[in-house]
Amino acid sequence: MIDTTISNEAATTERRGLSKSLTEKMVDERGKMLVLFCRVAGLEPFTTPLDSADTPKMVQEFCQIMVDYIAAGHFLLYERIISGQERRKSLANVAEKILPKISVTTEIALEFNDKYDTESTESLLSELEKDLSTLGEALANRIELEDQLIRALA
Repeated sequence: MIDTTISNEAATTERRGLSKSLTEKMVDERGKMLVLFCRVAGLEPFTTPLDSADTPKMVQEFCQIMVDYIAAGHFLLYERIISGQERRKSLANVAEKILPKISVTTEIALEFNDKYDTESTESLLSELEKDLSTLGEALANRIELEDQLIRALA
């Protein structure tokens, strides 16, 4: 009986440790993505104008990092929660409310990626500012939702 209790505690500790590690990876990817978002958008302290010759390359790099960030959350952390590998009821309740809203932001990000992660973004630069605004709102919402989920994991 003692061995089962110790085994269950060890499994719980291991699951929570893995969730913490996956959360840290997602937050790290998020930070990288936000830095590039600011560069592409030309926000301070970055001063890259939207019409810069480097913008298409920077947008493509941003798209790659953004997709990595989305994948880190979806395929690593969210999948664990959905599949029941995280067994806390309070976490499941929060996830049930939050994950559909995160999915909406994922669609917006993937649409942006599909549009701009190409070799020929020069012709799209006139639309970039508007699309970045829409994407920025979606990413801000996503980050708020993720932070709620992270708090529930803690």
